[in-house]
Amino acid sequence: MRLSQVVRPGPGQFLCESGALNQLDQKLASFNNPVIITGELSYQAFKKHYSGSLNLPVFQYDGTASHEDMERLSSLIKKTDCVVGIGGGRALDTAKGTAELLKVEYVTIPTVLGTCAAYTPLSAVYHPDHTFKVVDYYEKAALLCLMDLDLLVESPKNYFMGGIGDTLAKYYEAEGITRHIEGNLPAMVQVGLKTAKVTQELLLKDSAEALKSLENTEVTDAFKRVAETVIAIAGTVGGFAGEYGRMAGAHAVHNGMSLIQETHVFEHGVKVAYGVLIQLWASGDEKEVRKLLLFFESNHFPHRFSDFAVKNNFLEKAKKVADFAASDNETFKLAVPGVTKEAIFEAMNAVEDFSKSVSGNY
Repeated sequence: MRLSQVVRPGPGQFLCESGALNQLDQKLASFNNPVIITGELSYQAFKKHYSGSLNLPVFQYDGTASHEDMERLSSLIKKTDCVVGIGGGRALDTAKGTAELLKVEYVTIPTVLGTCAAYTPLSAVYHPDHTFKVVDYYEKAALLCLMDLDLLVESPKNYFMGGIGDTLAKYYEAEGITRHIEGNLPAMVQVGLKTAKVTQELLLKDSAEALKSLENTEVTDAFKRVAETVIAIAGTVGGFAGEYGRMAGAHAVHNGMSLIQETHVFEHGVKVAYGVLIQLWASGDEKEVRKLLLFFESNHFPHRFSDFAVKNNFLEKAKKVADFAASDNETFKLAVPGVTKEAIFEAMNAVEDFSKSVSGNY
């Protein structure tokens, strides 16, 4: 397996606390013409918690995170030395891509807890029709990633659950990939893998309390730990582990589920979390599936294919997911070399039956 040759540790500065937006003016003081790229709802959330004196030009992205929109924004922004991205993953990815085109610094301010986009120097780029295109990697990382916990504790729960699910997969996919590697791994890769283990331990321990904190709009220590895990710690896994910390079986299952219309209303990370169960079963780790089912049930994560509103033509749709996940263009084989579509289909049915038999019996 080829090792990614560039380590991407993260932003120049990371700030995560209640009232963090009160420091934004000072952090931007060295710039002459900063501008904001954001979405409508994200900017409303920002304004509710920002009490500074800056009155920056605001540019709305079009929701696509596409090269076309990045180019549109870069042509509209006539003069700037810093782009301040405010929003969720697509808004922040657009801001990063636009800053790259303009060759200027950028600052990220997440308004939801759905992805590690605020921390990573890359963008998941889509076509204008919202279909996935490519991942772009950038020469510069963010100058600052600023997380205001007072803002984030008011963010939507479904995004937070998606962020927890997607982050939980970091460890299981990285472990699934590296268990097949002979010999010692490079030191930086080992750092990334240890970080992935930290994400797993923190999420299994603190997610229930963190989700309750968000429901009560109360910033607790557990909420801060999980928020940092979803955005910052998760962002370091791939940054250090490179090719060894990439997507594997769980994401392949998610990608297969994208072919099933009923699943589209569910968050990306929630579907990835279900994919973790399938990857583990297909790799013979049934004991770990039992352990995780307790976490899934207690935190109300879907853990059966039927939980994703799939009712009609159930087996046909499950086979469609399995066929896609097992394809050579997908990443399941990184975790389970030589896996077949039949094995993934069998794992989906086994998890379905197993979770029903033990549901409520913990």
